[in-house]
Amino acid sequence: MSDLALDSAIAQVSGAQSGVPVIHALFDKPTFTVSYVVHDPETKRAAIIDSVLDFDPASGRTSFTSADAIIAYVAEKGLSVDWLLETHAHADHLSAAPYLQQKLGGKIAIGEHIVTVQNVFGKLFNAGTDFQRDGSDFDQLFADGDHFQIGNLDVTVLHVPGHTPADIAYVIGDAVFTGDTMFMPDYGTARADFPGGNARQLFQSLRRILSLPDTTRLFMCHDYLPAGRTEYVWETTVEAERKGNVHAHDGVAEDEFVAMREARDATLDMPRLILPSVQVNMRAGHLPPADDNGVTYLKIPVNAV
Repeated sequence: MSDLALDSAIAQVSGAQSGVPVIHALFDKPTFTVSYVVHDPETKRAAIIDSVLDFDPASGRTSFTSADAIIAYVAEKGLSVDWLLETHAHADHLSAAPYLQQKLGGKIAIGEHIVTVQNVFGKLFNAGTDFQRDGSDFDQLFADGDHFQIGNLDVTVLHVPGHTPADIAYVIGDAVFTGDTMFMPDYGTARADFPGGNARQLFQSLRRILSLPDTTRLFMCHDYLPAGRTEYVWETTVEAERKGNVHAHDGVAEDEFVAMREARDATLDMPRLILPSVQVNMRAGHLPPADDNGVTYLKIPVNAV
């Protein structure tokens, strides 16, 4: 990971010239996922981050309640969507990016290391030679330190692997969208036992984000309502995480974190929607091609190594 990218992000959140984004959160309780609409108040240009396609695994049917709520908000505020951003290939929900692109426009984007995920899971799902493992299902692949615009808002991309090899965070003005790298202070950090995950890399990514200024706002991709809390929340600050994150507060050593994370991960069940989610999300949210009968199928590997 580039130190220049972190320096750029620090300068961005410290400088008024970057502007302050308007952020609207939508919480999907069935998957505990927070999607965001982020826009520049001057130009009304917008990005949608980590959208959700509703999926019922019992019936195999998709629906659009969550995505349509995003569309309604965009229409209400008179926004123009330039970007459909993913922080990583999610294992707990399907992305609605293609549906939103059809309705609202915008480019679907993710980190360049999605090609690693595509290679691993392309083999697991026996996706065949028609599935391109080069990231070309996405409109844009971002590298660490890349910059792009949402209207007049500058966005810096930080590569923050560990949960998966492809995780990235988006620094937009004084706000950072962390994906699954961390959660609220009272819940801790993401698991690191998926293929390509690495607890040591996760610790280093956490410290990278927590090297940003204390007042930097952090926006989570999930909240799971830990014991003792009665409301879902998803916004915190670097200072609050450094002081109070139950897994990674200041003073926790790397080896200590790795031992905790690996022991904890060994006790966790796989996410309920991991098999449908990954094989859709590695395709930028597109369903696999239909069979010759016109029906699309999702695969369930049995006893796969």
